[in-house]
This record gives sequence, structure tokens and C-alpha cells, in this order.
Amino acid sequence: MSELKRSLSANTTIALVIGGIIGSGIFMKPAIMASQVGSPWLLLSAWVLAGVVTLFGALSNAEVACMFPETGGQYVFFQKMYGNGFAFLYGWSAFAVFNTAGNASIAWVFSQYINYFVELPRLAPAVELATIWHIPYVGDIHPLENLGVKSVTIFLILILTTINYFSVNYGGALQRFLTILKAVAIVVLIGGILFSGKGSMQHLHETLPTMPQGWAMVGAYMAAISGAFWGYDGWNNICFVAGEVKNPQRNIPRSLFLGLSFCILVYTLVNLAYIYVLPFGQLATSSLVASDAATVTWGLIGGALIALMIILSTLGSTNANVLATSRVTYAMGDGNKLFAWAGKTQPKFQTPGNALWLNAIWTVVLIISGSFDMLTDMLIFVSWFFYGMSGLGVFLLRSRMKDFPRQYKVWGYPLVPICFVSFVAFFLCSTLITDIQQYQAGTAPIINSLLGLLITAMGIPIYFLSKKKTTKS
Repeated sequence: MSELKRSLSANTTIALVIGGIIGSGIFMKPAIMASQVGSPWLLLSAWVLAGVVTLFGALSNAEVACMFPETGGQYVFFQKMYGNGFAFLYGWSAFAVFNTAGNASIAWVFSQYINYFVELPRLAPAVELATIWHIPYVGDIHPLENLGVKSVTIFLILILTTINYFSVNYGGALQRFLTILKAVAIVVLIGGILFSGKGSMQHLHETLPTMPQGWAMVGAYMAAISGAFWGYDGWNNICFVAGEVKNPQRNIPRSLFLGLSFCILVYTLVNLAYIYVLPFGQLATSSLVASDAATVTWGLIGGALIALMIILSTLGSTNANVLATSRVTYAMGDGNKLFAWAGKTQPKFQTPGNALWLNAIWTVVLIISGSFDMLTDMLIFVSWFFYGMSGLGVFLLRSRMKDFPRQYKVWGYPLVPICFVSFVAFFLCSTLITDIQQYQAGTAPIINSLLGLLITAMGIPIYFLSKKKTTKS
């Protein structure tokens, strides 16, 4: 496998972190999170806590990324930590579940907000809800639902894949431009709402009558944390392209710290702005919360402007993810005959062209078969299992590779990675329990965490097949 060029500058790495994170979560998840926890203060704390936990995980990963600044990110890290088998399972999961589902779900929000300006067509309800297949113990999938939204989502994925196929620099330049637009728009949103005088801080003291209690609150809070984790997901994009970053030992940890710190501040202020301008009960039932908040502040024009901002934001985030996530699929082709085709560099444009298109094809499949909430819940559960394992791997590498040069060491070791791994373990267990309880109670059509685990487990026989093929070759 030929090497990709180190062409990504310091500014581009920061843009990739911020652009990869701020996409759809902050515009889609606050309403459902509010309905889950029933309290404005708990809503704000969920965003802050999820941000801090994510930052702890990012700083832990940064140590390993600086040790092995290679294209493929955690796929390469897991090879060093746990061996080729576990690395393959991660690469398979990244391809089959969380990277491609992440691309699909962000692009999905882009298409949903297109609906603000142009009503996208839908089939008759009876046709949309027709069950094509049933997965035992997991639930039903309705591929014909929201066909207009799905069509626009597919079109966006194919366009951005084409741009990144022809040039890394084109994709990076587009990312810097869209990130600047996004940052300016969000500052306008926060400042315009908080200083409009059209809201009330008394909304912070409102609670919903359905606010859960006891263990139910723990499950609800973890569900809200899952939504916030989705909002912060994308931070590891910079690890995927580590082999293409200039001066990676300096730029990777710097971009992760600055980018995530900026996002924690922005997310907290955006949620505060929503709460300020919308009564909490209205916030919890809003389908387009950002546009609703802007409409209260500036009228219908404000709602339209915010919808346009979200379209630009999700466009930038989708581009960042299409660019970065294909690098994991690309890395899988190194030394694995079954995926060797994906590991080939496009000779003329020096891009991971085959990996880009392989990711795009599977992303289209997920778009057709899924919905926004199904995709996000499934990918968060699986991706955070691997995030936890990467945090645990920091301890393994400190023990096995004591003399390996480390230009960057995670701050607060061992407390920071211990806190990270412990929280991830609790989050995964509580999420699985809650998902099963909701499915049994009939309040959820599918057990998203189990669906993600099922697709992940399919990678085990595929690994042994690829290993056999590699051995024969």
C-alpha cells in the first residue's frame, strides 16, 4: 500500500476536529434529550459531562496517535494494542456500523432541513410502514420510510465522495471554508438569541411533569448522554488522517484539545440559548428546535436563516466524515488480501479512491434501511465500546512499550484514562439494559445496541475468512 502525502496543515486539522463534531447533533438531539431528563439543568449537565468524557478519551487517544501517526487511526492503534484480529473487528465495525452510519445520519439531517424550503416527497403511510424484513430479538426495519429525504441524503454522499476522490486538498479547502461559515453562524445564533431580550432565564427552573425518578432517571440520563455523545462524535477523524497531517506530534493533540474545548463551550451556550427563548415544555416537543428558537427571536426569516445555517453545518460535517472515515477502510487493505482492493491509492489523485467508494456504497445501503435515530443510537453504542478499548490500550502500551519515544503524554495519567474507561463501561451497560427494557415495553421498535453488536459480530467469521485467504496467498 503506497503512502498518502502529509498535506494537512495545522489549521486544517483544527477545522477537521470542529467540522467533524459540530454537524447535526446540536440541532437535532436537545429536544429529545430534554424530554428524557425533564430538567434544564440536567440537560445542560449532560452536554458538559459528555464533552469532558469525550475530551478525556481524545487526549488518551492523542498519546497513541503521536506514537503511531499513520493513516487509519484506531485501526493502527488496535494492531499495536491487541493484535490484528481485534484491529480487523474494529475496522469491520467502523466500515459496517459507526463510520458509515455516522456519515449517513449527518447527511440525513442536511436533507431533513432541506424540507424547510422544499417539501420532499413521501410515499403513502401504509406503504412506508410496510415491513420488508424482521430481525429476531432486534426489531423491524422499514426501508421505504422517508424516501424523499433518503434520496437527497444519498445524492449528498455521492457528491462529497466524488470531491474527495479527486483531491485531498480540495476536500481540505472545502472543509476550512465550511468550518469558518459554521463558526460565524453559530456565534450569530448564540449571541442573537441570548441578547435578544425575547426569552427568560426563568425557563431554567422549569421541569416536566414526566421527569423520571430513581433508576428510571439513571437510564434516562444515560440515554441523554448518548445523544450528547452523538453531538461530540467525529473528534477522532483527525486520528484517521494522522498519516496525512504535517507535524503530527504537535498538531494532533493541539487540534483535539482546542477543537473539543471550543465545542463544549459552544454546545453549552447553544443549549442555554434554546432554554432561554423556549419554555422547557415547548423545547422538549420541538422537531426543529434551532429553527423554532430563531423564529421566536427573529420571526420566519430567522427560522429560514437558521435552517440554512444547519444545512451548511451538516454539509461541512458530512464532508469531514467522508474524507476521514474512508482512511480506516483504506488501512484495512494493508496486509489483508480480502480487502486489498480498498487499500489501493488512486495513482493520479493520490487519494484512497477505492475506500471512498466502498464506504459510499455501504452508506447508501444504511440510508435506505435506516432512520436518523436508529442510525445514531446504533453507531454510538458500538463506537463507544471501541473508544473505551482504546483508552484501556494506553495502559497496555505504557507497560509493553516503556522505552518507546512519546513526544506527547496524556495529561493527568493515569486518572484521565481511568475515568474515561470507567464511565464508558457504565454507559454501555446501562444503555444495553435500557434498550432492552424499552423494546420489551413496546416503546422502541428495535434494540439499536443489539443491532450494532450483531453487525459487529459478523466481522468475526469474515476475519477468519480473510486470514485464510491471506495465508493461501
